[in-house]
Amino acid sequence: MKLYSPSTIADIRERYNFQLSRSLGQNFITDRSIIERIVEGAGVGENDLVIEIGPGIGVLTAEAAEAAARVIAVEIDSKLIPILSETLAEYDNIKVINQDILKTDVNKIIEEEKAAGNFTGAVRIIGNLPYYITTPIIMGLLESGVKADSITVMMQKEVADRIKASPGSKTYGAISAAVQYYCIVEQIASVPKEVFVPRPKVDSAVLNLHIRKEKPVELTDEKMFFACIRSGFGQRRKTLLNSLTGTAGLSKEDIRNILSTAGIDPVRRAETLNMEEFAAIANEAAACSRRQRNE
Repeated sequence: MKLYSPSTIADIRERYNFQLSRSLGQNFITDRSIIERIVEGAGVGENDLVIEIGPGIGVLTAEAAEAAARVIAVEIDSKLIPILSETLAEYDNIKVINQDILKTDVNKIIEEEKAAGNFTGAVRIIGNLPYYITTPIIMGLLESGVKADSITVMMQKEVADRIKASPGSKTYGAISAAVQYYCIVEQIASVPKEVFVPRPKVDSAVLNLHIRKEKPVELTDEKMFFACIRSGFGQRRKTLLNSLTGTAGLSKEDIRNILSTAGIDPVRRAETLNMEEFAAIANEAAACSRRQRNE
C-alpha cells in the first residue's frame, strides 16, 4: 500500500469518514523521496529506536520501521488509531500510543524499550510537526533532557530559518540561541507546499538537530543564561543595557557593570551576540545576583 499516494489518502479518508483537523495541523506527505530523506537524514540504523511525533496515517512510520529496530509512534488524534492499525498491520516492530506528545514522558518510553531489549542502538526522534506547536514541542524535549541522539523534524520554513539563523541576521532570535545551545542544527531538506494533502499555505523544511553530548559554553547558572536570552530578545530593538535591566531583579547599574566586566558594549543589541558572549553576560549576572543575596 502506497500510503503517500493521494488516491490512497483519499480512499482511507472516505472509508473511515476521517475529517482532517486544522486545529491539529494535519497535512499528509505525498512525496516518497521526502519521506526517505527524513529517515536517511535522521541517520536511522537497524539497531535504533525511533520515536515519531504525529504519525498521521503512517507514511513516515512505515519507512522508519523498515530501517529501525523499533518504532514508537505518538498520535494525539484518537480517530487515527484504527486507521494506523490497518496501515501498519504488516509491521511487528511498531507500537502506537494515543497521547499528546507535550504530555508524554519520552524518557520513560526510552527506558522501557531499552529494558525490554527492543533496541540496542541510538534513539532518533522524527516527525512532521504541526506548525502551531513546533517550538513548544522542540523546546519541551530539549529542556526535559530527553535521552535521544537526534531530533529530525519537518516544520514551517520560517520557523526552520529562525532556528538555524546565525548571530547578526534578522532571523536570529531567542529560539535560535536556545536550540543551538542544545543542538548542532543541520537542514536536510526543503519541502514545497505542493507535496502535502491538503496543501498548506507555506513551504516547509526538515531540520536535523544533533543533540550535543557536551554543552558549547560553560555556565555557572543555566537558568540565568536563558533569562538573559529571553530578556535580550524580548525587547530586541533596545540596547542590551535597557533590555537586560530587570533580569533576575538586577538594576540598570548592575547590568552596566556586568556588561563592562564581560567586555560587552552596552549599546549592542541581542541579535549581535554569539553564544559565548551570552554566556559571559550570564555568568557575570549570576555572580552579581549571588553577591547581592549574600549581602
